[in-house]
Amino acid sequence: MKFFTDSLAKKLWLTITAAIVITISYSHFLSYLFYEKLYVENVETALLEEGKRLAFDYEGGPLTDELKDKIDWYSSKSEADIFIVNNPRELSACLPFEIDYQSLINGAEREELLKGNPIQKMGYEERFDRKILAVIIPLLDENRLEGIIYLYLPLAKISEVTTDFQYLWMIAAFLFVVIAMFFGTLLVRRLTKPLVDMKHAADRVSKGDYSVKITNHAKDEIGQLANAFNHMSASIQKEDERKKEFLADVSHELRTPISYVKGYSDALVSGIVKTEADSNKYLSLIHREAGRMERLVGDLLDLSKLDSEEYRLEKMPLPLAQLIEESLQKYGPIIKEKKLQLHCELDPEIIINGDEGRIEQVIQNIMDNSLRYTENGEITLNLFKTSEGCCLEIKDTGIGIPEEDLDKIKQRFFRVNKARTRTDGGTGLGLAIAEKLVHLHEGTLTIASIITKGTVVQIKLPVIET
Repeated sequence: MKFFTDSLAKKLWLTITAAIVITISYSHFLSYLFYEKLYVENVETALLEEGKRLAFDYEGGPLTDELKDKIDWYSSKSEADIFIVNNPRELSACLPFEIDYQSLINGAEREELLKGNPIQKMGYEERFDRKILAVIIPLLDENRLEGIIYLYLPLAKISEVTTDFQYLWMIAAFLFVVIAMFFGTLLVRRLTKPLVDMKHAADRVSKGDYSVKITNHAKDEIGQLANAFNHMSASIQKEDERKKEFLADVSHELRTPISYVKGYSDALVSGIVKTEADSNKYLSLIHREAGRMERLVGDLLDLSKLDSEEYRLEKMPLPLAQLIEESLQKYGPIIKEKKLQLHCELDPEIIINGDEGRIEQVIQNIMDNSLRYTENGEITLNLFKTSEGCCLEIKDTGIGIPEEDLDKIKQRFFRVNKARTRTDGGTGLGLAIAEKLVHLHEGTLTIASIITKGTVVQIKLPVIET
């Protein structure tokens, strides 16, 4: 059994063979069904009609020699053998085969004859080597059974009925098998080829070769499966490249602060630093780099959680304007230190269904970027209603973002000014986290910028209708 189940092609061949066998068997069954329903019923009907027509010549009273001669003459011209007798017992002397009177007509059948109802009999006769179909027509004079007309006909075998076309049947069956095998082969090859290609392609993908593609132009389920496989392969390749790039970026980001911490700590441990001022300076640098690593690890953990499908927000109705004002309070000292102007125009009527901590994180990530890249300018926050909900617009007059970098700015670890960001402690993950959080709130985050003019970030969110 394993030989037939270890391959889809073998299973298909087994299915086709089973279909052929079932078809031939069903045809054989139908031939016998038609034999019983058509041939036998037609013979029985013909004998009944024939017997009834002969019975019309009986006018009552004892059976006359004239009537017997007429029926004998008719029997010589008919395919059936016909006898007319006064008593059913006389049939044994007329029939060319032995017959038992009790088996010929039993008590219940005799009652039917007395009612004027014909009866039909069928049985096997060894002499003829075939079944015999007989019809008995009663001849009644008032309530007396004066005689019977007995008609019988040996039934032809089904092989004899189909003699004229049995050779055509054999030729047709042979052609059917040949055609079924031919088209079955084409069908099996066509069905299994893309599946075999997918098997080989899957083996290559499992070994790290994601460039493999399956060429299949069919529109059926197998063609759709091939397209899905190509899409899966491309997605795995893209994800693999992203993981490699991500690991390279993480390694690169951690290498610098780790090297600083190791170098400064080695200087302190080895006693190279002699003065307390230098010692404090080195400790301060170690503390700064440790803070950078802590923020980087924290952002990576946030991204890992957000990428997980099991991550759930703790949503509640939030007055967005109030949340923004509370989030901005922490930036007062740095805004004053950098001599920036902060303008806010917030609609206090806007209520959203959101996670308070995560919405605040989005605002802080964007504000951190605005403050980082804006010198001696202004930052403006506008919150207003739109036809689809609300929009929070954060606009600055900073250095701006080059047009060619706008499509990449939300990618992980992407920086427009790498040297500046590393100096002030950014991780390059803030916008990636912000976009993830906004999408989880069923919103969108878009960025527009003009170099040297500034940047505008728009966050659009659904609102709770009041």
